[in-house]
Amino acid sequence: MNFNKAIVIGRVTKDPEIRTTPNGQNVASIGLATNRVWNTNGGERQEKVEFHSIVAWGKLADICKQYLSKGQLVLFEGRLETRTWEGQDGVKRSKTEIIAENMQMGPRKSGSGGEENVSYQADNTGSVDHSPMKNANNENNQEEEIKIEDIPF
Repeated sequence: MNFNKAIVIGRVTKDPEIRTTPNGQNVASIGLATNRVWNTNGGERQEKVEFHSIVAWGKLADICKQYLSKGQLVLFEGRLETRTWEGQDGVKRSKTEIIAENMQMGPRKSGSGGEENVSYQADNTGSVDHSPMKNANNENNQEEEIKIEDIPF
């Protein structure tokens, strides 16, 4: 059995770039930065940033172009794919990318400077779910009690 799945949550490094292939298919390129923070044995805080290349096709590419912008928090789910090509200098090059299958945006900045708790979830079918995210501070949200017998494991 094989399994190829990548899930990353990070910040968009620049506004998405969208292109159209010769056969009319839209494709978006998105840069994403994720960071890892840890403490050394001596208690010193360390941080490492990784940069990821995300590729979205079709309707998902259009949605990325419409809704994403630099600095925004976003989750991408997809598969890893390595593409290889020969550069103009004759050197063979390769790049591993995440081919997006789903996207979910984090909170967005509101006009008043705060964050709106709204989530947008999109997939390759072009459907967008504009559901509000649950807000733990909202008194109207009533959490359903979880019963131990309902847990499937």
